[in-house]
Amino acid sequence: MTETVFTQLLDLACGALLLCAVLVLWRRELAVAIRVFAIQGAALAALGGVLAAHEGSTELWVVAAGVLVLRTGLLPILLRRALAASGDQRRESRPLVNVSASLLAAAALTLLAYAVARPLTRLAPSPATQAIPVAVAVVLIGFFVLVTRRRALSQVVGFLLMDNGITAVGFLTVSDIGLIVEVGVSLDVLLAVLVLQVLTTRMRESFGDTDIDDLRELRE
Repeated sequence: MTETVFTQLLDLACGALLLCAVLVLWRRELAVAIRVFAIQGAALAALGGVLAAHEGSTELWVVAAGVLVLRTGLLPILLRRALAASGDQRRESRPLVNVSASLLAAAALTLLAYAVARPLTRLAPSPATQAIPVAVAVVLIGFFVLVTRRRALSQVVGFLLMDNGITAVGFLTVSDIGLIVEVGVSLDVLLAVLVLQVLTTRMRESFGDTDIDDLRELRE
C-alpha cells in the first residue's frame, strides 16, 4: 500500500467516525442512533484494517475483526433489545441541549480536540498521528451526548461513542497494540452494556419510563 493510498483511506475512515458522532447528535430517534453507532463501529474496524494493512500486522487484523463483530453486530443487537423493552420511549424528546446548539457544540469540541492534540501531532508527524484530533473529537462528542441526553439508552450510546473514540486513539498512537489489552477493554464494554440493558429493563418495569429527570423526581 502506497503512502498516498494509506493517507486517503485513513482520512476516509476517520471522517466516517466523526460524521457518525455528529449524526447521533442530529437525530433524536434512538433506533437511528443505534444504527449510526453500528456504522461507526464498521468505520472503526476499517481504521484498524487500514493500519494493519499498512504495517503488515496480523495482530491488528485480529483486533479489527473483533471490533467489527462486537461493535457492528453484538452491541447493536443488545441495544435494539433494550430499545424494544423500553416500550414507546423510542425518541429523545427532551434533551438538555437542542439540536442546533448540539451541532454548534460539536464544532466547538472538534476545534478543542485539534488544539489539545496538537502537541501529539507535532511530536511524531505521520498520517496516523495527524488523525488523532478526529479520534479525540469523537471522545468529546460522546461525552457531550452522555451528559446532555435524558434517556438512559441515549446515555449508553454516548458512552459507547466515547469508547469508540478511545479505541481509535489507541489505534492511531500505538503501532503494536496489545491484543490481550484490547480484548479486555472490549469485554469490559460488553459487560457494561449488559448491565445497563438489565437496569434499563428493570427501570421500565418498575417506573414505566427511563427518563433520568423523571426518576430523580420520583426519588425526591
